[in-house]
Order: sequence, then structure tokens, then C-alpha cells
Amino acid sequence: MDHHIQQQPHHYDGGENDYMQQEDDWDRDMLLDPAWEKQQRKTFTAWCNSHLRKAGTQIENIEEDFRDGLKLMLLLEVISGERLAKPERGKMRVHKISNVNKALDFIASKGVKLVSIGAEEIVDGNAKMTLGMIWTIILRFAIQDISVEETSAKEGLLLWCQRKTAPYKNVNIQNFHISWKDGLGFCALIHRHRPELIDYGKLRKDDPMTNLNTAFDVAEKYLDIPKMLDAEDIVSTLRPDEKAIMTYVSCYYHAFSGKQKAETAANRICKVLAVNQENEQLMEDYEKLASDLLEWIRRTIPWLENRVPENTMQAMQQKLEDFRDYRRLHKPPKVQEKCQLEINFNTLQTKLRLSNRPAFMPSEGKMVSDISNAWGSLEGAEKGYEEWLLNEIRRLERLDHLAEKFRQKAAIHEAWTDGKEEMLQQKDYETASLSDIKALLKKHEAFESDLAAHQDRVEQIAAIAQELNELEYYDSPSVNARCQQICDQWDSLGVLTQKRSEALQRTEKLLETIDQLYLEFAKRAAPFNNWMEGAMEDLQDTFIVHTIEEIQGLSTAHEQFKATLPEADKERQAILGIHNEIAKIVQTYHVNMAGTNPYTTINSQEINAKWDKVRQLVPQRDQALIEEHARQQNNERLRRQFANQANVIGPWIQTKMQEIGRISIEMHGTLEDQLTHLRQYEKSIVNYKPKIDQLEGDHQLIQEALIFDNKHTNYTMEHIRVGWEQLLTTIARTINEIENQILTRDAKGISQDQMNEFRASFNHFDRDHSGRLGAEEFKACLISLGFDIGNDAQGEAEFSRIMSIVDPNRLGVVTFQAFIDFMSRETADTDTADQVMASFKVLAGDKNYILVDELRRELPPDQAEYCIARMTPYTGPDAVPGALDYMSFSTALYGESDL
Repeated sequence: MDHHIQQQPHHYDGGENDYMQQEDDWDRDMLLDPAWEKQQRKTFTAWCNSHLRKAGTQIENIEEDFRDGLKLMLLLEVISGERLAKPERGKMRVHKISNVNKALDFIASKGVKLVSIGAEEIVDGNAKMTLGMIWTIILRFAIQDISVEETSAKEGLLLWCQRKTAPYKNVNIQNFHISWKDGLGFCALIHRHRPELIDYGKLRKDDPMTNLNTAFDVAEKYLDIPKMLDAEDIVSTLRPDEKAIMTYVSCYYHAFSGKQKAETAANRICKVLAVNQENEQLMEDYEKLASDLLEWIRRTIPWLENRVPENTMQAMQQKLEDFRDYRRLHKPPKVQEKCQLEINFNTLQTKLRLSNRPAFMPSEGKMVSDISNAWGSLEGAEKGYEEWLLNEIRRLERLDHLAEKFRQKAAIHEAWTDGKEEMLQQKDYETASLSDIKALLKKHEAFESDLAAHQDRVEQIAAIAQELNELEYYDSPSVNARCQQICDQWDSLGVLTQKRSEALQRTEKLLETIDQLYLEFAKRAAPFNNWMEGAMEDLQDTFIVHTIEEIQGLSTAHEQFKATLPEADKERQAILGIHNEIAKIVQTYHVNMAGTNPYTTINSQEINAKWDKVRQLVPQRDQALIEEHARQQNNERLRRQFANQANVIGPWIQTKMQEIGRISIEMHGTLEDQLTHLRQYEKSIVNYKPKIDQLEGDHQLIQEALIFDNKHTNYTMEHIRVGWEQLLTTIARTINEIENQILTRDAKGISQDQMNEFRASFNHFDRDHSGRLGAEEFKACLISLGFDIGNDAQGEAEFSRIMSIVDPNRLGVVTFQAFIDFMSRETADTDTADQVMASFKVLAGDKNYILVDELRRELPPDQAEYCIARMTPYTGPDAVPGALDYMSFSTALYGESDL
């Protein structure tokens, strides 16, 4: 990899020694900066003189004093400690070039490749090339060899500065230019190595001139580092020259390198001693750990080799628990100690070998192999002990298991047999029914199956007891006694089971015969009992009849029932015969009957009692039917009596209603004639009232007899009453309508012909003869009378106004009276509010108001007081005390009519 120092067009190649990065290249453009060139001239001159002084000489002008090559070769000899070729002493140009080439060749021999830097530029006094050459020498002999933590050259020098100034919080070295402008970095380096030379605590970051001059002066006076920089140049320059700073800082590094070597030597000694101390401690730890581990193994092996068995399972389990504690709690730490011991031994041997120390030889018997052998013996004893423990526990477990198994099976068997002997000796079948006997037989068969199944358990109990005897179980006597008791009881159960089975089968056969008779009795008694209960219910049933036919039907059915009684008595005798046969069997075979017939709750006493009850109810039913027949004959007479009158009165009322309707519609004669005719009708109707009263009397008799229907007439009393009331209402309303028509005619001055015309029009459109016109019928009637009511909006508005007059309650119908009132207003000459107002003005003497005295003088007293009470005071401009407003009063009189 090549690194270059550039000067247009020349450059420098660093070759194999990669002690310089690209940013350190000699840059021609940088050298054009006068400030940097000034700093480099002073720094490089001072650096050269610091070495030339050792040869008793120095330079004044860096580009002039190296032109002949003599001082250049001398500088290289001083800084390298080597002799160069003999220089040329001539003053000619060729001699100077020869000397400079010898110097350049020497530089190249140190691994620095110089490209395009010729001796001619140096001999010619080229300042930029001369500074570049000196910088190359500084890099090679002052900076290249600097090495800090595997970094070298510039990076190593920068890292060294950072490490040395790290404890100083106000110093932050990141580069070789602006990081040094405040001077604290130089002061920190001096204070770090020679704290007595600088009172660092008094330095201020904001006073770089003092800081820089302090560092430069102390370095020159006490550290023999020449003053290569000027504080003013560094402070006044925005970015100090990096190469000047690096050159000056490298002098600090070399000045303190001696002290650093001493520190390195001390560190090496401490490191060696620390290794020895650590190794000795590891040896001691190994010896102690080995001794403790071997002692523990020595104590543990006898305990593991103890094979004295315990007599109880609990004691052996305790031994096993102790062994588990040993495996779980005591041994794991020792395993860890053994492993750690081997690790420590190997680590110690490795450290001794790496530090060129002789191998560690433990005390006799404490070698790793000795510990491994002892550990093998421990594990052998441990394995044998564990196998012995498990075998012993298995043996005791087997015995305990057999003993427990015997106890469990014996307990189960004894619990099962508990009460079985008493159960088998019971005589419960003696009082049981057939179903009970069958249930007992099923239960006994199940018990026999269960008994057979328990045979295996008894055999298992005996086999376990035999095995316990063979294994010499300590409690064998009690086991044998219990086993013998179980076997004896088992034999007894077998005998009792057979006896009970025979008794149950014998009883079953006997009860089956009785059961067949019970079943036959039940089959015949049940329907017969139902027949008797139905007969009693029918005979005692309270009947309600309303006609002769109904009571005759009941009588016929009763006679048919009486005809079946002889056959029923035969069935009763047969049923009682079955009961007697059962009683005979019970008495003959001494059967202890536990209960009654399981198929029925009916018994012979109940059948006889009900039969007697039926025989008693038959004549009672005969008498009740006779009495009811007589009552129905009387009811039929009352029905006919009421029907004969109702069938006359009902049509009469309907006829009168029709006649009244024709009178009001047909308009024969004048209104007075119609009124006279209607009053005659009213009188004839009132004279008919006694017949209605007589019919009410007959209706009361029917109600008292609780007669609710009458096939002889379609009229009910309610129909007659409603018709009679409607007839009275109709005649009264019709008379009232005629009277009102007369009043309207006379008040409005309507002629009889007009009235007839109005009536004819109304009747024409009253198609249902209801005396009322619907809205559409009324509208058609008005149009027929010449009213201009079209279907346009104006016509609809006019019709709505008329409807509000004739139908103020908005019922949707118009009566004939409302029709007459409206027509009379439309055709007659009626008073208006203006006419009344003009009349009051005459009485007032043409004034706009009227006085109280004038009213009382001109009008009747009651009418005068009426007006005075309702007239409001007059408030016009010509008002006088007591003046009343007759204009508002007149308007108010016709306010309702004008709507």
C-alpha cells in the first residue's frame, strides 16, 4: 500500500511502512497557506536544531542551510546513529547534488520511497520541497516507531495523547490541529508526567496564550524540548498546521518515553510476581480441596458399605430417604468440588507452562488420579448400596403389599357378607304377593350370581394367606385365623342360599294360582264396577230439559236401562263366585295373604253396596221423570200463550212505523193536515198500550218458569219493547218536525208550495228514507234547487261554508229541519245587522250613540234592560256620560249568523 507526500508535481510513497494515512500527505495547496508555512519553518527548524546541537552545529534558514547536503547528512547520522557515506567537500553544484543524493539514498534505505523528489530542488533552495523532505525525515525517525496498543505512527501518537489526557475533563484530543489551540493539551501532558512543573488547577480554557506559553516555556526549560511553535501563531490561526503540531507533540512523547519504559519494566515485574502469587494460591487451594474431598470420601464409603437390613418398611424407607438426601444434597457439591479440582489443576498446569514455570506436583496421594480412584470406589459402594436398598425395599414392599392386599380383600369380603346370613334366613316370602315373590326370586338369583363371583375372591384370600405363610410373614397367625373364619362363613352361606331358593319357588307356584283368580276377578269386576258407577251417576244426574220431546227421550232411555238389570245381576253373582274360590284356596293351604288383589282395588263388599245403591235409585228416577213431564206440559202452554199475542203486536208496530214514515214523506194536504193526521195516529198508538202490558205479564210468567226459548214465535219481549219505544219516539219526533216546519214557514214567510218543493227535493235524494242526507246527496239536492256549486275551488269553498251551517257538529249528515232552516234563510226576507243598526239610530235621534233613558222610553222594559246589560259604553269623540254603543251591539247580535 502506498502513502504519498505530494508537492506538485512530486509526491512521496511510504512503501511497506504504513505509518501514515492519506490525510497526512504532503499537500502542495496546504503549503501555499502562509500561516502554515511559517509554523512549519519554525517547527521543523527547531526540530532539526534539537538534533544538530548534539553535533555542535545548527541551522538558521532551513532551505539555505541544507543546500550543500552536509548538514542534511549530519542530521541523518545524529538521528539514526549510523554513519553515512563520506560527503563531498567541494563547493560546486555537482558536489552539493552528490551529498544530497547520499542523504536521499539513506532515507530510501530505511524503507521510505521518495518519488520525484530530486536533489536538484534541494540544492536550488526550493523551500516547499525542503520542508517536505524534512517532514519525511520526521515521520520516519520521530513518529513511525511510536506504538501504543497495537496502533502506530500518527494513530499511535494520537491514542497516546488521548490516554495521557483522559483524566483531564477540559481536554478532548481528537486531532493534531484545533484540539491543541487552547494549550491545555500540552499542559496536561506535562502535568501528567511531571505534575510539579505546572499548577494545572490555575489554568483557564479561555486564556490560550497563557496556557501555550506556559507549556512551551516549561518544556524548553525542564524537558529539553525546544520551543518549536509560537503561541500567537497557533491562536491567530483558524486551523493550526497539523504537521507542526505532530512534530512538537512527538518531542513530548520521546521526552517522556524514558519514564514510560520504567513504568513498563515495573509493570512487567508486577505481572511476573502476580502470576507467581496466583499460581502459589492455586496450589494451596488444590491441596486443601483435595484433602477435604478425600476425607469426605473416606468417611462416606463405610456408610455406603453398611448392609445391615431393617425389619420394617418404614426404617428401610428412611435409609432410602437418607441415601436420596446424600445424592440430592451432599454429593452434588462434592461432584462440583471434584470437577473444580480438576479444572484448577489443569488451569494451574497451563499457567505454569505458559509462564515457563515447572509443572505442579501435588502431595503424595493427592494426585488427580488418586482422587479419581477414590471417587470410583465411592461410586462403586454407592451403586451397590442403592441396589441393596432397592432390593430390600422391594422385598419388604412385597410382604407389605401381600399383607395389605389380604387385609383389603378380607375387609371387602367381610363387608359383602355382613348381614347376608340374616338375609337368607328371613321368612319374608310368607307374607309376599306374587309380584313380590318374583322380585325376591330375581333378587335371589342375582345374589346367587354374586355369590358365585365372590368364589374367586375367597380363593384369592386363601392363596395370599398361603404365600404369606411361605414368606414367614411376622403376623401369619392372625392372617390364618381370619382366613379360616372367612372359609367357614362361606360354606354356611352356600347352605342357606339353597334352602331359601327352594322356599321361594314353592311359594311362587302357590301364589301364581291365586294370582290367576285375582286377575280374572279384576278383569270382570272392573267393567262391572264402571257400569254400576255410570248407572248411579246417570240415575242421580240432575237433568235440565226445555221441551216435551226431551223429557220423553229421557223416559225412554230409563226404561231401556231397567230392562238390563237382570243380566247385570247374573254378572255380579259370577264375580262373587271368583272371590269365594280364592278364599277357599287360602283357607285350605294356609296361605298368609300379605295384601289385597294387586290388579284392582275393587272388593266384593263394594260391589254389593253399589248394586244395592243402584236398586234404590231406579224408583227415585221414575218419580223425577214423571214430575218433570208435568212441568214441561205447563211450560209449553205458557210458550203458546205468549207467542199468540207477540205474533200480533210485532207486525202491528212495524205497520204503524211504516204508516208514520209515509205521512212525513207523501205530503198529503197542508202541514196542519199532516199534523192533525199524526196526532190521531199518536192517540191510537197510546190506546194500544194495555196489550203491551198484558204481553209483559205473560213474559214475566215465562221468565219465572225459566223458559229461555220459544219455537212458536220469532219475537222476544225485548224486540217488542224496542219496537214500541221506537214507535213512540218516531211519532213524537215526526209531530215535532211538522210543528217546527210550521214555525219556520210562518217566521220566514215561506209558502206551502215552497215547503212542498223543499220536501219533494229532500225526499228525492233521501233514497234510503232515513230522513237524513249525506254530504254528496245534500250537494246534489242544492244543485237541483239552482245553487251554483261547481267542482272548482270556489264551488268547493261555498259548499264547505254551507255544510258548516247545516252540520255545525260535523256529523257528515243533514237533517230535514236543518235543510228547511237553511233554505228559509236563503229565500226569506230576514233582518240584518245593518237594518237593526239603522233602527237604533232612529231611536237615538240620528246620534252615533244611544242613552239609557232613550232605550227605556222606546222599548219594552225587559228588552230595554236586555240591551242596557249588554251594550258597552260609547267611546267616540262625541261621547257624553251614559252613552252606549248600539253599533257594536247590533253587529254582535248577528255575529253567529254571519259566520
